[in-house]
Amino acid sequence: MRKDNDRFDDTGNEIPNAGWGAEDLRTLSDEAFANAGVGNIVYVREVLAGDLVSEFGNEIDVPADTVLYSVHAANGERMAVLDNRDAAFAGARQYDLEPVSVH
Repeated sequence: MRKDNDRFDDTGNEIPNAGWGAEDLRTLSDEAFANAGVGNIVYVREVLAGDLVSEFGNEIDVPADTVLYSVHAANGERMAVLDNRDAAFAGARQYDLEPVSVH
């Protein structure tokens, strides 16, 4: 099936896509955009323990103002929470993921 953004040469053969064009990105679903080309990238950000109480309840037994480090997939899903930034980065790399810092 031919799409509007398919490209064809003079003989009618499809021209392979050499990269993402602006029109291609506009047609992606939110999920596809979140996963485009970033399958192994995760992001690490600081989070206060108190902000996690509603999600983890009594599992986090530290003062509410304790700084923790949350590891997220590209789509925003939280994968882990650690008490040390270096450990968060090392843990991600252990699973062949590329951690980046978010502020």
